This record gives sequence, C-alpha cells and structure tokens, in this order.
Amino acid sequence: MQALAAKPHSRRSFSKLVAAGALSLRAQPAPTRARIRIDTERVIGDIDPKIYGNFVEHLGRCVQGGVFDEGSPLADTNGFRRDVLDASKKLGVTLLRWPGGNFSSNYIWTDGIGPRDQRPARLEMAWGTVENNRFGTHEFLQFTEMAGAEPYFCANLGTGTWQQAQQWVEYCNSAEDTAITRLRKQNGRAQPWKVTYWGLGNEMDGPWQMGHRSAENYGKFALEAAKLMKWTDPGVKLIAAGSSNFGPNADWTGWNRTVLEYLKHHVDYLSLHTYVGNRENNFGEFMASSVELDKRTKTAEGIIDAALSGEPASRRIYIAWDEWNVWYRARGDKERGRRILEERYNLEDALVVATFLNSFLNHAHIVKIANMAQLVNVIAPIFTSEKGMFLQTIYYPLQLFANNSKGKSLELFTDSPKYETKRAGGVPYLDASAAYDNGTLVLNVVNRHPDQAITADIEVQDKRFGGAVDASEVNGPDIKAENDFDSTKVRATQAQSPSAQGNKLQYSFPAHSYTMLKAKLA
Repeated sequence: MQALAAKPHSRRSFSKLVAAGALSLRAQPAPTRARIRIDTERVIGDIDPKIYGNFVEHLGRCVQGGVFDEGSPLADTNGFRRDVLDASKKLGVTLLRWPGGNFSSNYIWTDGIGPRDQRPARLEMAWGTVENNRFGTHEFLQFTEMAGAEPYFCANLGTGTWQQAQQWVEYCNSAEDTAITRLRKQNGRAQPWKVTYWGLGNEMDGPWQMGHRSAENYGKFALEAAKLMKWTDPGVKLIAAGSSNFGPNADWTGWNRTVLEYLKHHVDYLSLHTYVGNRENNFGEFMASSVELDKRTKTAEGIIDAALSGEPASRRIYIAWDEWNVWYRARGDKERGRRILEERYNLEDALVVATFLNSFLNHAHIVKIANMAQLVNVIAPIFTSEKGMFLQTIYYPLQLFANNSKGKSLELFTDSPKYETKRAGGVPYLDASAAYDNGTLVLNVVNRHPDQAITADIEVQDKRFGGAVDASEVNGPDIKAENDFDSTKVRATQAQSPSAQGNKLQYSFPAHSYTMLKAKLA
C-alpha cells in the first residue's frame, strides 16, 4: 500500500485555522532538523503486553449491539458479533476490563449466570437503562477466550458486599467442592477459569459513583474485600481504585496516599483514569495532552514509592491506567439511555492516542496495565451498525503499537524543535518511544506540527542497522479527517522504506502524523 500524502494547508486555510484558534503557533520558530539517539542498553523496563488492553462496559451499545448482538445475521450462534471479534483480534487486545466502569458499582454478578431466559432484568442506574443480564460472567469469559485476551473483573465495591466479591472469585477460580462451585458446574463450566486480575471497585473517590466513599472509608472497606478475595485465591492480582476526580475540591494525591496506606500489603496495582479533549479547538494545546499524563504518572510513582518505603524490595505496586481515551464531544449531562457516548474520532484524536501510547512505553517500568475505554461504539475504536462496522481513526495507532512494540522499552535522547503552549510550556514537535525485542527495533514518532514535516537524524549508538527499514504511517488529508462506514480517510499505510547506512538513518516525519519505523539491528 502507498503512504497517504500529508496535504499541506493552503496559506488561506492555514490562516483561517490560526484565526479560529485551531492551531497554537505563538512565537514558534520554523522547525529545523531533529536528532534521535538510541542505545539498546539504556532500558527503561520490560513492556508489559497488558498496556494494550481495552474495556467492555454495560453502557450504551458497547455490549448490546456491539460485542453481543443476539439475532443479528452478523453474530454467531452464541450472539457474539463475528466482525467485532475479528477486529478485536487484529487490534491485539491483551486484557479486557469488565463489567464497568460506573456500571460495576451496582452490578449483582449472580444476576448474570444461569439460563439466559431466566435471568432477572434490573434497573441500571449508572446509565439510565434496564439491564437484561443476558451477557454475564460466562459470556464475557467466552468472548475474551475467543479474542485471545485475558479477563479483568471489576468487583462491585459500591453497593456490593465483601461476601459478593469473595464469592465471585470463588465462582470463577476455585476448584474446591462448594455450593458456589457446584453452581458454576451446574451452569456448564466444570473447571475454574482462574481469573487473575480483579479491581477493588471503580472511581470510588467520585461523587458521581454509587457507593462513593472518603479515601479512609474506601481504604478500610476495600482492605476487607481484598483479604477475603486473596484468601479465596492467593494467586489473584488486585487493583486499588486510585483517584479519578479532578474537580475543584478533589485531592488527587491525598486520596492515593491514604488508599495505599490501607492497601499497600494487598494490592498489586493502583488504578488511574484520564480522558482528554479539544473543546477549545486548539490543535497545539490538544497535542500536548500527554505531557500531563507523564506528570501524573511520575506523581503516582512517587506516591507508590513513599507508601512502600521500608517494605521489602520484592514488594511492588504498579500503575494501571485502566481507563484512558479522548472523550469530550459526547459528554452532555443528558447523555443517558441506550445510544450514548458515541464519539466520532478524527486524525488529531488518533495522534493524541499515539502520544499516550508513547508515554506508557516511556514509563514501562511502572505502567504495567492500560485499558483504552472502550472497545465498541462507546468512545471506541470499533463502530458498528446493524449492517456492518468501520474502524475509527484511533484504532490504527493502537493496532500498530500492540502488534509491534514489544520486549524492552528504551530511553531515547530526542532533540526536537519546540512550540509554546499555555498549559505545558515548550512542547517538542516530535514525541517518541522505542521498543527493542530480540534484535528488532521499533521506533514510534508523532509529529505534532500541523503543517510541516520534520526531518530527524536517527543514530543507534551501540549497534548497526541490519537490513531494510519498514515504515508505517497513520495520517490523513487534514487534522479533522474522520472515518465512516463508507469512507476511510485515516488509516495505517506502508510508507516508503528509508535507507540506513551503518548505524545512521535519516527520516522526514510528515506533518500531523504518527510513524512507526521497524528494523533489525546487528
């Protein structure tokens, strides 16, 4: 496939964008050359495949009409959409979080087992619908198995009880002969699934959450749930609900400190959430969103280090960014019901997604789980109708990262021209990360400039290029380009392969693009 050419704006259209505030170009020098230095011995950490996770919540058309569509000619005999399953496999989803989200804070897991026609319908208060419970524990675990992903359950610590959380672990993981495991066998599953990852509630610091608590009350409550869950299966990995509240009176750092004081001997991850958007229609400011992500990751790492001070070196707690995405258009206060949060994404959204993935790689030593929210229809890379589906712009960077950036993350030296922003100060035009695995180097680069290509001199300091360099590019005709059922304007394409000489390579990164360079090193 040929690379998509990056169409420069005409002088008139470019001026209109600046006047409208779509571009942030205050006192920006004309970009010159950039430099990227790579040393395969400068390792940040092992890249955990679970950073390429996703999220399935009973919200809008994510489950009903998305993953699960009984009666549809596009579904299999069990009700799973074949096209969605195929797209999920190609996306490289590694870890699927379920059943929420806000939905989990009022979810009674026993409603979702047994014969489908006998399951109770419940008033669903998080999103204003009636939940029919036809998609439950067995269906979710079957879907994850078919998709080649691991399951991640979020337990109800909102309206739920310690016993409900403990018995869900028992139902899924225990091989003992108990009333709970007999119920599982009665429902068609003889052997336990051995679900490893369990969340201790969702966004419990948020006043919008059912069962909202203070940090101290949540810490005490989650501690007892954690003890029971780990006593049931010592092999489970538990994720504490870190702070997701950035309201005017929120104490993000204080919540995380308090929660970890209670849970530091029992949890394996601290859950963090973030969503970003471009409400001001300012491309430059929007493209700097990952700078704030970097700061929050470093702050959370410091809080974790402080909590574990004096503990054995083997005691580790990692960060799980288990809800993240671009989300700002479909966020009205009246967004309730079945067809909600159906964000349509453009090229600039895809580029921000690529910078977030760069951030996860550049903090691979501490970020071990990340779940894009969500998989289908609801703020999602996959979008369906009764007749088919299409892939949104944000699908492509995640697909390239998940299928190629493996092994160890490398610390890069990147010298790039910068532009000025209000929130983040000087921001480099080139945002980069690198992965190294068994002699294969993957370099991920986002060019944040809206109108100009930037040429980089790339040098590997301890090895030589061993052959051809493959180049893949996510780009489109302009930053607002979107995909639809009958039109794919933004996609991943094979770009022209650059020529390397010894340990050096020169590449011109097109305007408003994400590029992945992949090469063997010798």
